[in-house]
Amino acid sequence: MDYRHRRNLAISGAEPANRTMSTSLTTCEWKKVFYEKMEVAKPADSWELIIDPTLKPNELGPGWKQYLEQHASGRFHCSWCWHTWQSANVVILFHMHLDRAQRVGSVRMRVFKQLCYQCGTSRLDESSMLEENIEGLVDNLITSLREQCYDEDGGQYRIHVASRPDSGLHRSEFCEACQEGIVHWKPSEKLLEEDAAYTDASKKKGQAGFISSFFSFRWCLFWGTLCLVIVYLQFFR
Repeated sequence: MDYRHRRNLAISGAEPANRTMSTSLTTCEWKKVFYEKMEVAKPADSWELIIDPTLKPNELGPGWKQYLEQHASGRFHCSWCWHTWQSANVVILFHMHLDRAQRVGSVRMRVFKQLCYQCGTSRLDESSMLEENIEGLVDNLITSLREQCYDEDGGQYRIHVASRPDSGLHRSEFCEACQEGIVHWKPSEKLLEEDAAYTDASKKKGQAGFISSFFSFRWCLFWGTLCLVIVYLQFFR
């Protein structure tokens, strides 16, 4: 089955059922974007994307590779109390395998859920994402896939995936990924740390440059004055 046919099935929602596959609109968007981009990235190989909610981190079969997206942006919906919330801490796990001889590859994917903290229900609800976020995340997936499955230079990862502001602090006790033992950082906190480190380094560099320039100026003035005194003594004594 080629990419174009898979993409059309994903768009229509008529793709053959899989025991572990979810059938949400988000799933169709993921598949559509994945097949479109893989048709450009690796047209000679056949890849499929399977949604697998039972996927476990670091539990890999022979020949399988792992990529973990730690800072995706998504919106969650509670079907019990209708509460919705935005999170920039959505974790997505990918397991990838390429059969080089058959030129057939497979990606299994799991989007970790979050528990509704408004009503305290034990149901972990699915998240939805904007299409532009999905495109950036698929770009990151293909970058990792090139590196790990094809031994290629995958290029740059897209770090600023979250396009909406986070609604608040991440509460690990309500996060399925945290409960699975996945340690993931918050982009805004990471960027603030990097900015602070860069600012401190810039200040120190500026201070060192100022001190160096100051002393250089003083030495130039000293030697210039000394030369003038010597010239004066030579010609006017």
